[in-house]
This record gives sequence, C-alpha cells and structure tokens, in this order.
Amino acid sequence: MPFKENLSWVKRLPTKRSPVVIAILVLTFPCILPAQEPSQPCNTGLANSELTSAACDRNENASGVDVGLGTPNRPILAPNSGDGGWVHAWLRKVDQVRASQPHFVSPIVTTHVMLVQQFRYDMSWQQDPAGGTSTANYGASKGLEIIPLSRLEVGIFPPNYLAHQSSATDGFGDLSFQVKFRALAATEGRGDYFVGFFFGGSLPTGNPPNGIGHTILSPTLAAAKGFGHWDIQTTIGANLPASGANILGRAIIFNTAINYKIKKRIWPMLEQNSVFWSGGVLDGKKQVFLTPGIVLGPFNVAERLRFGIGTGVQIAVTEFHQYDHRWVLSLRFPF
Repeated sequence: MPFKENLSWVKRLPTKRSPVVIAILVLTFPCILPAQEPSQPCNTGLANSELTSAACDRNENASGVDVGLGTPNRPILAPNSGDGGWVHAWLRKVDQVRASQPHFVSPIVTTHVMLVQQFRYDMSWQQDPAGGTSTANYGASKGLEIIPLSRLEVGIFPPNYLAHQSSATDGFGDLSFQVKFRALAATEGRGDYFVGFFFGGSLPTGNPPNGIGHTILSPTLAAAKGFGHWDIQTTIGANLPASGANILGRAIIFNTAINYKIKKRIWPMLEQNSVFWSGGVLDGKKQVFLTPGIVLGPFNVAERLRFGIGTGVQIAVTEFHQYDHRWVLSLRFPF
C-alpha cells in the first residue's frame, strides 16, 4: 500500500486531536518509511561430442556452476550515480536470473543445462585410436558466457589450439558460439527443474585437421531435474553442416550427466556422451563414452569473482571410437 494511503485515516480524526496525531506521526514515521522501500533482489545461489575430434571440442561447451558453482553471490546494491549505473543494473539482472533457476554444477563434457555467466577455459589430452600418439587441446572451444537478458545466455568461444604428437600440423581450430533460451525453470523447493532450447555453431576460421572447414549449426533441446543432493542434466541435439554434408554427414548428439552435491563444494559425477552419424564417411557409425569426473568449488576470489576446477576422463565403450580416452581439465571463473 502506498505511503499516502497509509495516512488516509488521519483525515478522519477530529481536528481537536491534531497534536496527538502529530506526535504519533513523529514517533512512527521512521518505522513506516523503510517499510515502503522496495527490497533488494536476493541471490541464490563440454557438451557435444564430435563430428571429428575438432568438432567435438567445438561443440562441447559448458560452464561452471550457476552463480559460481552453486553458491549465491552477494546482492548488488543499487547505484547512487555515475557512468557505472548500467553495469550495476545488468549485474542485478544476472543475480535475479540465477536466483530463479536451480543451482546445478556444470558437468565436464555435457553442456551445462542452465543460464550462466562466467569465463571458462578447458584443456584436454586424448590418445589417438592407433595408440602411441596424442593430441593436446588448449581452450577446448570454451570462453566467455554472459547473461544479457532474463531468459538468454550468449557464449563466444575463441578458436582452440591443437598440438599433435603425430605428423599433423599444429594450429587453431574454429570460432564457435552458443545462445541459450530458458523456456521453463523452478528453483529448489519449487520444482527444481529447467527446460531450454539452445542454438550454437561454428565458423570455419581454422584449417583442417584443426578446423572443420565448414560452417556447422547445432540446435539442442536441454532439460534438468534435481532430486535433493542429486541432479540429472541431459541434452539432445544435432550437428548440421551448412556445406560439406556429403563428407561430414549429420550427427545426433545425446549426453546425460548425473551429479551429486557434497557440502556445496564437492561434485562427483558420471556422464555418458554419444554420437550417431547419418551420411558422410561415417554413415551408420556410433560412438559412446563414459566420463567419470569431479568438480571442486566455488572458492571466493574477489567481490563477485569465484573460481572452480574440474577434471574427468572420457573412456570409449563402443567398438568404433575416434580416440581411446581423453583427459579433461576445466577452469571456471563465474562472476
């Protein structure tokens, strides 16, 4: 009720009692006024496998944990004045978005089924199928993820760098991106779920074998559900070449991660990462990996900035596989 309406009863009092009314107002005004002020918002709290090894790294995008790996940031106070006003307003919006969805940790490989804001840098080392040689991937097509609007996240992932022990030429891969749209979400205690639609892709900025050489578009449906300390995150999508489909084919990507929360700082997990090809040189092939892993954090760094670290290993469980196993190290900096 507006403050003026709160005082409407004053007009109905007899005028001869006005000194008493004034005294009451003087005593109660400091208590009434704060009650009319709006409260500040309260805070709460890799995904796609590859068409080739480089395509896997391009599409496996994820993040840290929502609001810094599952723990709420401090509220952002309203700005007094100055050029930084829009920054404070934006960060308040980010806190509101985080507070209106579950707070699940990001898996190691599966795309994080949440809207997140952070910088993520991953590295991986994979053993080639023939054995004896390996490929190091620095960056792993991760990068900056921001929340510009209440239902959107935008990610820009700089080209990764691939270093080969074999005779293949070292070099940079492709520039990739992703946009997440949150359709439905409910926080813990109110349903603990998330449903969204993601659209990503890559641009041919690198040369084969480090880049794909073609534009790839990747629509994805994502969902997540929490059960106490457990949560399940799953995505199903496709890698659709804008050109070169006769060579690359089209792929269905299906990933599921099961995470468990211990003391809000330790997150053991198990993932399955699957790819099914149609057309191209891999027509009819499929590969499945099981990925045990763990994420530690968040740890406060400064103000809003936090830090989390995760590691895991992809292990091939199908006869056909483009690499035997891959170790992944993931660094996350939510802000």
